[in-house]
Amino acid sequence: MDGLTLFGLFAVSAMLATYAFEDRSPWLTLAFAASCALGSAYGFLQGAWPFGLVEGVWSLVALGKFRHRLKA
Repeated sequence: MDGLTLFGLFAVSAMLATYAFEDRSPWLTLAFAASCALGSAYGFLQGAWPFGLVEGVWSLVALGKFRHRLKA
């Protein structure tokens, strides 16, 4: 397994773990947003720009959710 594949595995695993537990803390929602950004970077580095684009948007959505949860 090369470095890019390991990076992608880490990013997607982090997305799964933080998404599963994000209701427990707004900080896990922030971690989910960060892991989506990592997934976006992986998509662009791999050459799968649609995946990178969607993950980038998903990261922005999660960041907005974090800000909303922090105010509540």
